[in-house]
Amino acid sequence: MNLSELRGKDQPALTKELNDLLKAQFSLRMQIATQQLNNTSQLKKVRRDIARVKTVMNLKDAK
Repeated sequence: MNLSELRGKDQPALTKELNDLLKAQFSLRMQIATQQLNNTSQLKKVRRDIARVKTVMNLKDAK
């Protein structure tokens, strides 16, 4: 996910993206707990994407 793509989205789209990422993070955490996740780097990518979305949301709120 690019930062430029996120900046082009409006607030409701960012909120939906954030909710989708949080669900994905929960799913990955459950897969880790049940020893089903092979590629643990996915969790790091999702966490960083969540941080990117929150950063863009905060920047848009500040304007």
